[in-house]
Amino acid sequence: ARARAQEFGTRGAFGNMCRGGRMFAPTKTWRRWHRRININQRRYALCSAIAATGIPALVMSKGHRIEETQEVPLVVSDKVQEFKKTKEAVSLLKTLKAWSDIQKVYNSKRFRAGKGKMRNRRRIMRRGPLVIYREDNGISRAFRNIPGITLINVSRLNLLKIAPGGHVGRFCIWTESAFRQLDDLYKFKIPDQKMTNTDLGKLLTSDAIQCAIRAPKRQMKRITRNRMKPRKFLPDNIPKSKKAKAAAKAKPKAAPAKGKPAAKGKGKK
Repeated sequence: ARARAQEFGTRGAFGNMCRGGRMFAPTKTWRRWHRRININQRRYALCSAIAATGIPALVMSKGHRIEETQEVPLVVSDKVQEFKKTKEAVSLLKTLKAWSDIQKVYNSKRFRAGKGKMRNRRRIMRRGPLVIYREDNGISRAFRNIPGITLINVSRLNLLKIAPGGHVGRFCIWTESAFRQLDDLYKFKIPDQKMTNTDLGKLLTSDAIQCAIRAPKRQMKRITRNRMKPRKFLPDNIPKSKKAKAAAKAKPKAAPAKGKPAAKGKGKK
């Protein structure tokens, strides 16, 4: 059997192995896009991502420029929520010494690798700060035209925005009311780590643990051996013993008789 040819042509028409043909099992729009995750797991992941935004080492390892920033997490007054102009937002970022992170986004604009260039996704750039507010009195209009910045309401926090790509440590700028709102949002008890100090050697040698454990027992356990197996314990009358072998080597060999010739080898003629 052969693949059907195109009309008035020589190429294969419809086979998945033909150039210009269809693909095998085309992807459908009703595929299973989402996965169900337990609510406690989602809470734990979001709390972990929020906690990571307050650790400068993690934020800097993500690539954010926060060397001159006064504090992390960065909290500003609620007057920022009333900004309506982009120049006000730019002035604020320069005052907070966060403009270098935006400059990093400008310098990272480049063409995408792969076929995404053909699918209206030609250019990509790095991520910038995440601005978290409580009330939108114009703040979304002020920050939306600055590249790299993402805005999100504190009551609708998204894990994919706080930890893009599953990597925690995004640089976040909070408004004061949004930061206080976290106490009301997360009143539940999230699981704590059982071990707060991971230095196990230091824990075992600490005075608190050493005074609670008993002293080690110094009792020696004698090992019994089978006297017939190890060669150094074999008696002298057994040929395999070292003493018997040494005595056999030291014993002189008897000289051959004069009248009888020495025995010749079997293979020689």
